[in-house]
Amino acid sequence: MPQQKDIVRIAIQMPGALPQLIQLDQKKPLSAVIKEVCDGWNLPGPDNYALQYDGVQMYITESNRLDIKNGCILRLTKAPGRCADDLHRGIQSSDGGVRCDSLKELASVSRDVTFAQEFINLDGHNLLVKIVEESRESNQIMTHTLTGFTELMDHGIVSWENLSAIFIKKIAGFVNSSSTDVSMQQVSLDILENMVLSSRQLFLQVKQEVTMERLVAHLQVANQQIQTKAMALLMALLQTAEDADRQEMFAFLNKKNVRQYIYKDIILSSSPVQDEMAHHLYVLQSVTLNHLETRMRTPLDCYSQEQRDALHGLRQAAFETDSENSLSHERRRSLCAKEFKKLGFSNNSNPGQDLVRTPPGLLALDTMFYFATRYPDAYSRFVLENSSREDKHECPFARSSIQLTLILCEILRIGDPPSETGSSFHPIFFSQDRLLEELFCVCIQLLNKTWKEMRATQEDFDKVMQVVKEQITRTLASKPTSLELFKNKVNALNYSEILKLRQTERLHQEETLAPPVLQTVVLPPVAQPQDAALRRRGGRRREPGHRDAAGQDPSGRYQRFADREGLSSHEGEQGQADQGSPGFGLQHHLRCGGVQPELHRPLQDRLLPVDGRTERPAGPGHEQRVDAQRAGDPAVHGDQAPPPGPGERPHPRRRPRRAQTAQQLQLLLRLQPDGAVGQLWAGSGSGRGPARPSRLLFLSDRFQLFTEGGSVEPIQIFLQNQF
Repeated sequence: MPQQKDIVRIAIQMPGALPQLIQLDQKKPLSAVIKEVCDGWNLPGPDNYALQYDGVQMYITESNRLDIKNGCILRLTKAPGRCADDLHRGIQSSDGGVRCDSLKELASVSRDVTFAQEFINLDGHNLLVKIVEESRESNQIMTHTLTGFTELMDHGIVSWENLSAIFIKKIAGFVNSSSTDVSMQQVSLDILENMVLSSRQLFLQVKQEVTMERLVAHLQVANQQIQTKAMALLMALLQTAEDADRQEMFAFLNKKNVRQYIYKDIILSSSPVQDEMAHHLYVLQSVTLNHLETRMRTPLDCYSQEQRDALHGLRQAAFETDSENSLSHERRRSLCAKEFKKLGFSNNSNPGQDLVRTPPGLLALDTMFYFATRYPDAYSRFVLENSSREDKHECPFARSSIQLTLILCEILRIGDPPSETGSSFHPIFFSQDRLLEELFCVCIQLLNKTWKEMRATQEDFDKVMQVVKEQITRTLASKPTSLELFKNKVNALNYSEILKLRQTERLHQEETLAPPVLQTVVLPPVAQPQDAALRRRGGRRREPGHRDAAGQDPSGRYQRFADREGLSSHEGEQGQADQGSPGFGLQHHLRCGGVQPELHRPLQDRLLPVDGRTERPAGPGHEQRVDAQRAGDPAVHGDQAPPPGPGERPHPRRRPRRAQTAQQLQLLLRLQPDGAVGQLWAGSGSGRGPARPSRLLFLSDRFQLFTEGGSVEPIQIFLQNQF
């Protein structure tokens, strides 16, 4: 008896027959299952049949049968050996229609490795090679032949190195000919790419047979598939080539302005860049930028006259040097050290020591020299402006340039090999011949601008560089298509905008990781002492005579918490300061972000004030205190005070208050090391309280609080983050 876990309920269908619903036992041999299915349809010869997924050219074998799940629909079809034999005979038929149909079906079923193995065992791949070498068939038949051949070779059963030179010449001829059918060219480019990636010998043969001019021409056509396959072959040639061959190919591509063609015909085209093309553009960008890796990892040689001249060229471009020749050796040496210090070199007596560290090595010298020679006015303005500042506020050009070059190398991933799955390319790369140097010229001026915005000193150097790196990264992430667009965007992203973005992202992250959860607090009416300091509502004074014998308030105007919970230890710290402030009330921990508050003291005698002052319950001698207070201040507990006499100033408490019909519920969320802690208090609607109102953040539109009398009072909830 098979176990239930080994039973799969599936459906099997065949054209012209009713489907069968069976319970497939995964422990039973597949041949026995096929025999039972054939018996159900009275089909002889079960060895000539096999199972496939419905709609997918994939045979069910003992190795993949465990992928069958409940509810799968399978199809009974010809066995792979029988199918391979039929197609092998059909391809050799004298009837052109039969050959075409057989090759078309071959291109479809060759995706399955089980069939491919059977067809290759019949020497079918060599039959296809022969058809290509003879090249006597129509374009349609040749397209099906090349497609079927590609599918067979993709399984790795047969090595690409076994192909003949004649076959390679024929395939290269299809690519080089402008009159070749588009479908044939597309498959031929795919075959050549696989050849190049398979071995060094085939790379040399393909490089010899395929002209680079024709590949560049394929990049300018309107057909995206041809563009993609041509780019794939070009990237395969660049990645497989050795350094000398690669330099030769890059020189040819630069001469032909290939990047301009890519920028105009692919990136700026009306059609979006597909994923496969994006990967090839990423590879081209990576391979091109990695040419700078040698300079990046080479330290400055103090004995190299060329490099020493470049260093002194920076100094001479920034300062007047006409009178140097008339100075003595010591005086000239002292002057040079002083000027190198103004340039921002740490070792002003031997500035080459600043460029010994790798990376960025000589690449930093290249970028500085490019900026000084390409944009001399901007360079001089940068140096002279910072030379006139105080020592602690000057932005060191050399030190900043070295660090900025390193940042650009990290952002552009110079030195990292291209990933097999990467697809993140920068459109701006294809619009500039020297992307790194041009980006440096824009970003070094951005750095000076950010330095002034931050009012930075030498101690803030690392902070400024972090901000500049964030500015560059965020701007490049928006995929600017030109250097001018990059310049405008990165300068618009000033230091203030960076701070706003950081704050927004921090708040979003906190809301995502630990969102506050507000729990309902029930406030039933309770008896209140009559002589508490009550406030007038709606501009009407409260009439006396509402107290009972116990000093309670039976009307329920005051509320207290019925769930006798306790307060956290934080209340003791803030109680003295908060009791006298407007809007103070009962403080209470909320469950914020899943943190359970600690409850300590009972609240049965704590009252919820309505006017920002803390109430006290009635006690011994209370009536006498009330009478004494009323004599001095008749309006303390709601009685209407008489008007002031001649020469008297009105009592502050006698001034009529504006009617306030709604209480305001405010929430202060404070992030503590041990979790999120909240404070809750009821206020008078003024928005004032122990928290600074400028940092109150509106959370939700409106909540409703139902009191005993059925009235509905709107409640607003605010959140304040304290860091």
